[in-house]
Amino acid sequence: MPELHTSRFLRACRREPTDRTPVWFMRQAGRYMPEYRAIRARHGFLDMVKTPELAAEITMQPVQAFDIDAAIIYADILPPLEGMGLHLTYEQGEGPVIHNPIASMADIAALAQPDPRETVAYTLDAVRLVKRQLGERMPLIGFSGAPFTLASYAIEGGGSREYRRTKQLMYREPAAWHALMGKRARLISDYAIAQIEAGADAIQLFDSWAGALAPADYAAFVLPYVQQVIAAIRESAAGEQGSASNPPIIYFGTGLGGMYGLLRQSGADVIGVDWRSTLDDAWAQLGPGFAVQGNLDPHTLFAPWELIERRAADVLDRAAGRPGHIFNLGHGILTETPVENVARLANLVHEYSSTS
Repeated sequence: MPELHTSRFLRACRREPTDRTPVWFMRQAGRYMPEYRAIRARHGFLDMVKTPELAAEITMQPVQAFDIDAAIIYADILPPLEGMGLHLTYEQGEGPVIHNPIASMADIAALAQPDPRETVAYTLDAVRLVKRQLGERMPLIGFSGAPFTLASYAIEGGGSREYRRTKQLMYREPAAWHALMGKRARLISDYAIAQIEAGADAIQLFDSWAGALAPADYAAFVLPYVQQVIAAIRESAAGEQGSASNPPIIYFGTGLGGMYGLLRQSGADVIGVDWRSTLDDAWAQLGPGFAVQGNLDPHTLFAPWELIERRAADVLDRAAGRPGHIFNLGHGILTETPVENVARLANLVHEYSSTS
């Protein structure tokens, strides 16, 4: 059994050659799997996230079902906000709801700055449990929401299509915006560092909503805080382990095709590419100093196998076997995706990209 440091996934994050393209899937543990639905029938969503044994079991389900190269901890981006004083519930048919959204500088000033080792200890315990079960089999990815996406949830009170309140705060009260983003950045970096301390081998930052911004707004109001988070994670990991063993950091957002020049400044090792860009174009804009992750449209997994095969091969052909490609979807696996297509896709990636 190879040491984790030489695993396909971690080697690809470092832009080193691999015998096959590594593959994992965002949201690879979830409602499309019958094993997951069996647990979900007995437990609420937050109960599953906050019960380490259940979170660990769910994390391991795709590891046991598919030929993948990395696990990702079963958690959610929003529970860390509870430690700041936000009241979070998940409503049937509505998704997450924050019942006391942020609307003013006074609200921001009242936010606590918690230690995630205390307020999100259940996820850290789940990381430890999974690491014991995985051993040297494959790396474990920890994750967090990124500053803009978490700030938007807190301001909008849940999901949004227009981000009207978020942008109004950004434009009308920039001092309040920067105060909020500073608190978010510290929470996120502390949470990511705590996951690494618990055993996570890599960290992914999900900025799923950042594509709602114009590039100039991203550069002025968001990028500095992404840089701050990544720099803090790196500084902590280097101090603990030495810079040679820094866990890689993946930055992923949707709709960021016009911002690759800015993402070059993020400090991340790997940039996730959604399906709205072609992989080779995105990589060319990022340049050779980055690994890339992606980028099959998750809806493709509902198509006939012949189309799935062609589209996956196109992604791999665009990567052209260059070191630093991690195959993934352009977003998370969708509910009711055929499980057999996920399994076949993982096998196809390995077989098509094999150098032996």
